[in-house]
Amino acid sequence: MRLDLTQEAWRLAARIVDIESVSGGERALADAIEQALLPLPHLTVLRDGNAVVARTDLGRAERVVIAGHIDTVPVADNLPSKVDGDRLYGCGTSDMKSSVAVALRMAALLTRPNRDITYIFYDCEEIEAERNGLRRLSLAHPDWLTADFAVLMEPTDGLIEGGCQGTLRAEVVARGTRAHSARSWFGVNAIHGILPILTTLDSYEARRPVVDGLEYHEGLNAVRVRGGVAGNVIPDECVVTVNYRFAPDLDLARAREHVTDVFAGFDVLFTDGAPGARPGLTHPAAAAFASAVGGAPRAKLGWTDVALFSTLGVPAVNYGPGDPNLAHQREEWVSLPKIEECEQAMLAWLSD
Repeated sequence: MRLDLTQEAWRLAARIVDIESVSGGERALADAIEQALLPLPHLTVLRDGNAVVARTDLGRAERVVIAGHIDTVPVADNLPSKVDGDRLYGCGTSDMKSSVAVALRMAALLTRPNRDITYIFYDCEEIEAERNGLRRLSLAHPDWLTADFAVLMEPTDGLIEGGCQGTLRAEVVARGTRAHSARSWFGVNAIHGILPILTTLDSYEARRPVVDGLEYHEGLNAVRVRGGVAGNVIPDECVVTVNYRFAPDLDLARAREHVTDVFAGFDVLFTDGAPGARPGLTHPAAAAFASAVGGAPRAKLGWTDVALFSTLGVPAVNYGPGDPNLAHQREEWVSLPKIEECEQAMLAWLSD
């Protein structure tokens, strides 16, 4: 499974899409990326698990990271890729294999960039945070992530998206009393007891705060319901899993306090969480990137690994050719002109 980095970016993207890499199964694609980068004499190539890192070392005054994940959500009858008009369809086209193609093309073409560059292609972004490949690299090889600025090539439809929202998941528990369903009046049905939880969610008014000049839009939603014992038993417990996407003016502790307050009277168990990141667009490196790319920045309405770079003290933005509204869809696609546009903008920024 070889990758030809001399191909047009959209053709390379199609090839990358056709190498299936659902989270946890990225080895074949990681191998292909490593094999494509190793022959390039201007790069030092490093490997950790299914993450591949390639670096220039030209002694430039500034180092930037160009990062993107190589995993996708599960395939939904959307492989192999196909081209229809000016669109490339397939699993991961938008999120974010078209970005991976752009980054690989940059790695091949920019033999003497105006800044030193670290390219990071990592695994397991689409699943639980503890398996995230970038997080693993930050713990095992923190020097690999050292930089003055980072561009995370998440889908942004060719616009800069600043910061990111935080995310947490919590289980909200309704309790009852178990009984035989033939004599249900001796019990209290916990499944019926989730009605106040659902009513609260249905009437919830999400905040839309402005943070550093960008407007974020929060969300609090049920994403799973678990309950029931047997077909003849009144259940004594029912659990609603909720997901809170919160603006970066809240830290994780304050976000948890908010969810606890919203569901006062219920047991709330937090199962996962990651903080957001403020836009940071006033940093000189970010301002220079924004000037080179153009367009009006907007808020990132989702969580990305910009948050991890923020915790490392590296200012970072999101920028890539994919449309975030198409991510994870069965009919996911990316615009071929957007891939070209993104590649040209990045090359212009990093070329002498």
